[in-house]
Amino acid sequence: MLNCSENNTEINSQLRIDGVSFKTPIAPNYLLENISFQVHKGDRIAIIGPSGAGKTTLLRLLNRLSSPTSGSIYLENTEYRQIEPIALRRQITLVIQESKLLGMSVREALAYPLKLRGLNSSEIGERISGVIEQLHIPQEWLTRTELQLSTGQKQLVAIARAIVLQPKILLLDEPTSALDAGKAHHLIQVLTELTNAKTTILMVNHQLELAQEFATRVLYLQQGKLLENSPSHQINWGEMRQNLIKAEAQTEQEW
Repeated sequence: MLNCSENNTEINSQLRIDGVSFKTPIAPNYLLENISFQVHKGDRIAIIGPSGAGKTTLLRLLNRLSSPTSGSIYLENTEYRQIEPIALRRQITLVIQESKLLGMSVREALAYPLKLRGLNSSEIGERISGVIEQLHIPQEWLTRTELQLSTGQKQLVAIARAIVLQPKILLLDEPTSALDAGKAHHLIQVLTELTNAKTTILMVNHQLELAQEFATRVLYLQQGKLLENSPSHQINWGEMRQNLIKAEAQTEQEW
């Protein structure tokens, strides 16, 4: 059985998840049950678990696309429900797996949220130039539309669109799932650089070698429960892999 432990110190926590449970009105079981952990500025947190463990649900709660059935979430000691959703999402940005460009070109998609925040054209140009250089996005992509991009290319553009916003906290749902090995490792390097600059990142990722490369802390979820919350260097990654294999097999049998 995995060990779940955490230093309960609340001082300087950027996010605090306190006894959070979540279920939909029509579901008999909780998708998440009594989840508690803390996040500090610059953390790199990998969220791991089998299919149906509640990983994406947790990200949606942290971005306030869903609200807890019970328990509370705090951003810098302010309860989520006291923060307007738009104001919250300007600080906490979520990149889902199937992000859309909404009919825009890549350049327009990168610029649009910056225009909404009132940045001038010079500032917008600088941010776009910076992020495409960071992520090795070719200039010729900028004029392409969604239909002209592969799944992996769209995934990279969606991440670029989040990075240009310079959020305090970045939530990523399987950001490397459609990338080849070289691009995936480069993305992990870029994300690590962002956290060194004090951006906090929580990333769902089923690719354990990338999670191990990235994470300073690991959360392991299974059947809606948080079974492990430990520094990455304390994780037995071989045991973690075996637990995932067993849990996935169990999930398949239940289905």
